[in-house]
Amino acid sequence: MSTFQDWNLKVKKTFNATSNEEVLTVTEAGCLLGLTKDQMKVYVDKNKLTKVPIMRSTHRYLVLQKEIDDILKTL
Repeated sequence: MSTFQDWNLKVKKTFNATSNEEVLTVTEAGCLLGLTKDQMKVYVDKNKLTKVPIMRSTHRYLVLQKEIDDILKTL
């Protein structure tokens, strides 16, 4: 029996395996900053963070881990 894996996590895993940039899902990034998924989406737009688009989806994207790490260093 296969276990369920969130679609966003599958995309993240594939992206990280094929790129030299590490990414996080919006939910993961939000957890690191103490924000909900919806709050994180507003934070990304407000602070003009890089959105890594996901093909075939206009509303989903990944966030660069290095940008989140930089934010965490300043907190």
